[in-house]
Amino acid sequence: MKAPNPELFGAASERIETVSEFTRRVKELLEAGIRPCWVKGEVSNLRAQASGHVYFSLKDSGAQLSAVLFRGDAARQKVALKDGMQVAVYGEVSVYEVRGQYQLIVRAVVEEGLGKLQREFEALKKRLAEEGLFAPERKRPIPAMPAVVGFVTSPTGAAVQDFLRILSRRGWRGRIVILPAKVQGAEAAAEMVAMLELAGSLGIFDLIVIGRGGGSVEDLWAFNEEPLVRAVAGCPVPTISAVGHEIDFTLCDFAADVRAETPSAAAELISSHFVACLERSEQASEAMAAAADLMLARSGERLAHARSRLRLLTPSAQIERGHLRLDDLENRLGSALRGAADSAKRRLAEVESHFAAASPALRLPLFRERAVALGKRLGAASPDSVLNRGFAIIRDDKGGPVMRRAGLRAGQSLGAQFADGTARVRVEKE
Repeated sequence: MKAPNPELFGAASERIETVSEFTRRVKELLEAGIRPCWVKGEVSNLRAQASGHVYFSLKDSGAQLSAVLFRGDAARQKVALKDGMQVAVYGEVSVYEVRGQYQLIVRAVVEEGLGKLQREFEALKKRLAEEGLFAPERKRPIPAMPAVVGFVTSPTGAAVQDFLRILSRRGWRGRIVILPAKVQGAEAAAEMVAMLELAGSLGIFDLIVIGRGGGSVEDLWAFNEEPLVRAVAGCPVPTISAVGHEIDFTLCDFAADVRAETPSAAAELISSHFVACLERSEQASEAMAAAADLMLARSGERLAHARSRLRLLTPSAQIERGHLRLDDLENRLGSALRGAADSAKRRLAEVESHFAAASPALRLPLFRERAVALGKRLGAASPDSVLNRGFAIIRDDKGGPVMRRAGLRAGQSLGAQFADGTARVRVEKE
């Protein structure tokens, strides 16, 4: 067969693309032109890699589509893929350039029967979110210590028993009112809406809990119905949505003021502040008891000290102390008197010794000898002794002795004393 002339197809005037460039252009066109969407089909050629990625094909009677579920997305799925399973997958198209084939990057997998429900869920969620029904600013804070709590649920379900058991175990003191309603089936949403309206009209509730235990998507679907979602969002009382297990989400979860993973988690949330306050109260009680014990102990010590002081201040104690002091003073006085007497005796003995040493009786003979000697000396020097030796004492008219011749005048009368008497004499010549 003869090859076509390149000039007929414009090859001379336009650049010829490489395979990589062409494949890249196809990739850009596919990925930009086809938005993420849901695709349903039968799983085949399922391969789970050690890396955690899952490769499979989706097929129907007319076509086949390669698909890949990367590890992170695979770990979040609740559906266990099997060959031959009919599923609906949500994802975006991509081109694997190395092989030049397009494939679907899967983000979510549901069984085919659930695909319609999931699409309805996403559509209603988007519409209500655009209305602002799920806006954060609409959320109200949950009362820290609700006194009366209404629980919209089935009164025969296990969820209400778990809810009440946890509140009882944690010692919560509030009041629970069960607002009975179906939580599954065609009439469930309408009954729950009626209970929410009743709760709002009664005006006795501080908090409303609406919920049930876990189940399949069909079991929980009543909590995705628009009338109930709007009733939860419009409830005048703060509301907690406690539907299903931790991995289950319903539209009521987004509409409520707070979402709890399970009814048990809602019970813990309601009682958390009460338990914290109770613990603080118990701690305060223990601290007060310890403080009271310490105060009593210190008061007891002060009382014992006061009693001891009081005993010391009683008249009997003062008398006893007076007796002791008197005895002590008596002993000290006796000791002082004995000391003073002993000291006086010692001094008296010393004085007596001095007196004895200076006694006249011991010195009298000496004094006598000295007196005799002095007497002799006096006798020898006395005027009588001089007169006896032939001398005479001349006296003037007044009786005074005349010691010098000078001063005598002629004819003056004088007295002359001799050993045997006196005689008058006259001065004859000066």
